[in-house]
Amino acid sequence: MSLSTASTPNPAAQGMPSLHPLHGLHDAATIRLRCAAILRSVDSGVSPSFTVDRSKLDAAAERVAALTLRRFPDLHIPYHSRWRHFEAGGVDRKAQLDAAMAGRSAAEQARARFDLTVVSVLLDAGAGPTWRYTERQALDSAALPQAAPDDLLAALDRSASATRPTLAAATDAASAAPAAAPGDAAGDDASTGGNVGGGPGGGPDGGLGWNAGGAADNAADGGIYTRSEGLAVASFRAFMAGAFSSRTGEPWRADAAALRHVDAAALRAMFQGSNNNPIVGLEGRAALLSRLGSALQAEALRSGHEARPSLIFERLTANGARRQVSASDLLAEVLRCLAPIWPSGSKVQGLPAGDVWPHRWAGAAVGGGGGATTDNSGGTGGTGGSNIISNSGGHSNRTSEGWVPFHKLSQWMSYSLLEPLQWAGVQVTGLDALTGLPEYRNGGLLIDTGVIVPRDPRLLGRTWKPQDEFIIEWRALTVALLDELADRVRARLGKTAAELPLACILEGGTWAAGREIAKELRPDGAPPVRIDSDGTIF
Repeated sequence: MSLSTASTPNPAAQGMPSLHPLHGLHDAATIRLRCAAILRSVDSGVSPSFTVDRSKLDAAAERVAALTLRRFPDLHIPYHSRWRHFEAGGVDRKAQLDAAMAGRSAAEQARARFDLTVVSVLLDAGAGPTWRYTERQALDSAALPQAAPDDLLAALDRSASATRPTLAAATDAASAAPAAAPGDAAGDDASTGGNVGGGPGGGPDGGLGWNAGGAADNAADGGIYTRSEGLAVASFRAFMAGAFSSRTGEPWRADAAALRHVDAAALRAMFQGSNNNPIVGLEGRAALLSRLGSALQAEALRSGHEARPSLIFERLTANGARRQVSASDLLAEVLRCLAPIWPSGSKVQGLPAGDVWPHRWAGAAVGGGGGATTDNSGGTGGTGGSNIISNSGGHSNRTSEGWVPFHKLSQWMSYSLLEPLQWAGVQVTGLDALTGLPEYRNGGLLIDTGVIVPRDPRLLGRTWKPQDEFIIEWRALTVALLDELADRVRARLGKTAAELPLACILEGGTWAAGREIAKELRPDGAPPVRIDSDGTIF
């Protein structure tokens, strides 16, 4: 891994476009600062919803450490990432993509991995409890692009591509790859339909975002997957077949011209949906990809980059020239590029802010080099944590006062883009700038272990909305307390923060422990909190 705790220059100072008006809320440090402010208020006893019992943190850390050792005895823990889902069933699908693109330039391979990751994460919403995906089943032709690309988009695409070095011809194996039926590639025979690494990562898996069962049925079914793993494998196979590309003969890409024409019927074919295999949320997913296409088109017109999700890679690395980027800059770029696509969430100063919510104790502190510092000695409120941001010396942004950002899906995407950057030879610094993901399993773990305590247990019996203060507060406590929990887990495993960054603790980890304890406490394995969400937040 290429990890460093050093910071890198702000890309805005390196020739990138000016900062987004909500850049303070796009800063990962701001997430910690405002979640820490809410935690301090809860610690002071003023919250009508929660108390925090830190005496239970040690038991929670023991559970996470023990589970981590069972899953990864050598402690070689990968990142919490969509790429773990691509490994479902023990199949090395990255190797299949690499083989298909053999002979292509390193830059084009990096663009393909970015395109795949962004599209697959955005498709990772609830599939429904009965949906299944059979990997060896051939892709329905209805999943492939049906409409000719827009003339303007096509011209823009050609113009942007003309500025790049000509790509080397693919090898014979790569040329043959698109014609192979999904599942025919080498290695798929080894698929048992199992669940590598113990389960889904941070993706929204299941109707309300939780996974009650597992990723696949069993070995006899030969690669039948459900929930997040099923959606990941389905999107991978669709990508390999060119479902997101408008260019004949260049399947391993996604571009605005194709994304804008993806509809519910195409996704139904892609995911093998039918009356006998129903999948929920197709219209919402199709609309999300269409908005992504429009956002990429607008960004390409501004910047001159190709209208692909991989323009995030181009901008971060200055078209491949920059060999070091920070995790916080990655998150900021993801948020800036994708801000127009989110159908839900909040608006701040009239602009779509996404997964950002009002809370009376959020305060106005922001990160971004304005004096907010990482406290390595005592953390926030004297409660430990090498990753917890201290308010002392931090500066304020009154225009965003009272708003707490989480950016759960964008952070999940950022975690999932770390490896594509590193595979391209780009060093990622400041990895622990990204926070723990405030969702069902991580937050559920803290409730089920008694660290976060609802003042009235009956509050867990109702269904909430993402904008309810109870949910906002629970998520803020989850972010702040995951840092404290991570320190205790590292101590038990004898690792430093550099050796075991938060991205690995989440995978090792907290998410799987949250699912494990939920199954112990509730017959259906549901998390302790119920939320009515459209899948774009959780």
